[in-house]
Amino acid sequence: MHAIGVDIGGTKIAIGVVDTDGRILAQVRVETNPDDVGSIDRAIADACNALAKEHEVGAIGVAAAGFVSSDRTTMAFAPNIAWRDYPLGTRIAALVDLDVPVVVENDANAAGWAEFRFGAGRDAADMLMLTIGTGLGGAVVVDGNLVRGRWGVAAEVGHMRVVPGGHYCGCGHEGCWEQYASGSALVRDAKAAVVALPHKAGRLLELAGGDRKKLKGPHVTQAAQEGDELAVALVAKLGRWIGEGAASVAALLDPELIVVGGGVAAAGDLLLLPAREGFESQLSALGHRPVARIELAEQGNEAGIVGAADLARR
Repeated sequence: MHAIGVDIGGTKIAIGVVDTDGRILAQVRVETNPDDVGSIDRAIADACNALAKEHEVGAIGVAAAGFVSSDRTTMAFAPNIAWRDYPLGTRIAALVDLDVPVVVENDANAAGWAEFRFGAGRDAADMLMLTIGTGLGGAVVVDGNLVRGRWGVAAEVGHMRVVPGGHYCGCGHEGCWEQYASGSALVRDAKAAVVALPHKAGRLLELAGGDRKKLKGPHVTQAAQEGDELAVALVAKLGRWIGEGAASVAALLDPELIVVGGGVAAAGDLLLLPAREGFESQLSALGHRPVARIELAEQGNEAGIVGAADLARR
């Protein structure tokens, strides 16, 4: 049975038809206004209706950033779109010309499920997915099942407190893991390094067009891939934070595999090797237990579509 997967971003939505092997058969993208939630509903429904004319569809899965209700129908809260206790699944179901279930899921959970079913975790039973983007998203699979928690908001690992009194976080607290292990943290550290180490920052400034304020994560990743000393050090620092935080998660969950996705994953071994070193440096009882593998995600930007569709189908 085919299913439609919907991946809602801040200003764009990707919608695709996914088969049972996780392959996207057709896909469309639409731009949206994050402040007009009604237009988002209509854009999704219109795209689903159009795709359903060409493909037989049995379910619709919707992935979005934020807290999703335990019954997977409502966006309880979203950081980038004006959703507060918003019945997203119900609204979409009322607008589509299909009598099929509409399932809403957190975007990191959807991406993690795609990796577990069809990507880097397809041979694992217990997996932690870390999505390194603007923030740090997480997904946890235990014994083949996605862990959602009693209220649907489990696996928010980016908001574990790792530095008491540390950097302020958008969640309202201080010292959250995502303030040290995210694309935003990489950019913050890179901008600071340009000021503190101008003699080493030539390539980073060049990629940013000479303006430190325009420096972005992909600039740092590109410079690191080129062998730039400062950029390599910045990516390695990010990797260590990823690994050290993952060791704390491992103390609770003991996963066999940790999958790292998001834009910074393009750095490859420049990120992975420091992450593995950081993980082992903080792993309890090292030498007396198996060490989880840390690997890069394989599903890329389509993970949200694939995961949402497969979760809806199940």
